[in-house]
Amino acid sequence: MKRITRIVLTIGLLLLVQGMSFAQCAMCRASVENNVSNGDTSIGAGLNNGILYLFAMPYLIATVIGVLWYRAAKKRKAKMAIR
Repeated sequence: MKRITRIVLTIGLLLLVQGMSFAQCAMCRASVENNVSNGDTSIGAGLNNGILYLFAMPYLIATVIGVLWYRAAKKRKAKMAIR
């Protein structure tokens, strides 16, 4: 149980740290600069949130698969110990 708690806390910390690191690709940056020069400043925050969402999803999926795999292996090990 300690290990799972440690993993969850580590992932939570990484997600919090990633929220502070806003980065953009060259195309997104050009789009934002163009819109800012025309007076529209709202698109930048939306692009940053979208980038962070796309960045986090593969790690979230891998974590869920890893936890499910770990639980299945633990159940198999317990079942083999009973025999």
